[in-house]
Amino acid sequence: MAGLMRNGGFREPQTTASRAKGGLLVLGGFVVLLFIIELFNTLTLGSLTRTFGLRPRSADGLLDIFTFPLLHANLNHLLSNSLPLIIFGFLVFLSGLRVFLTALAFSWLGSGITVWLIGDGGITIGSSGLVFGLFAFLLVRGFFNRSWKQILLAVVLFMGYGSILLGMLPIVSGFVSWQAHLGGAAGGVLAALILRPRSGPERQRDRAIPR
Repeated sequence: MAGLMRNGGFREPQTTASRAKGGLLVLGGFVVLLFIIELFNTLTLGSLTRTFGLRPRSADGLLDIFTFPLLHANLNHLLSNSLPLIIFGFLVFLSGLRVFLTALAFSWLGSGITVWLIGDGGITIGSSGLVFGLFAFLLVRGFFNRSWKQILLAVVLFMGYGSILLGMLPIVSGFVSWQAHLGGAAGGVLAALILRPRSGPERQRDRAIPR
């Protein structure tokens, strides 16, 4: 996504319309990439899943943390994740590229690390951990930011999608990775905490540090 250059630095688009356009391009492009990967994986009889799926508590699995959300078991699995990924990702992106990338990164890493540490075994794939992370970020950020608009959005989202949070519980079906969901949600909450507005003393300390 193109930005504006001012005084030799990069500045994100500031208007809501620019961010909305950027969000649609980024999320749309990411989902298209997921479909291309799924097509190739299907044509090669799951070769990507066997190579890049996440294996808990294995040395190779540490690298798979960075690849497993890009893979899916089948087309239906990908379709079930695509719409909420676009919706939640787009809503986060409206707050800016930096906020979106931070929330996505923490959701990604939180999901993968949790699966690697406490996964039940076998191979875990799917972007649902990202979905849970972005959703959790949207649910809690308003409370950290003390923004009534964001809290109202969280209430609306919870009323529409709150039932998916049951997917973080160990009681869900065995073929669903509740660990990925739980870790992704934890990462989203952590991202919201890190991105919260700084208090007065923190801002004063930053000003006191020579640039």
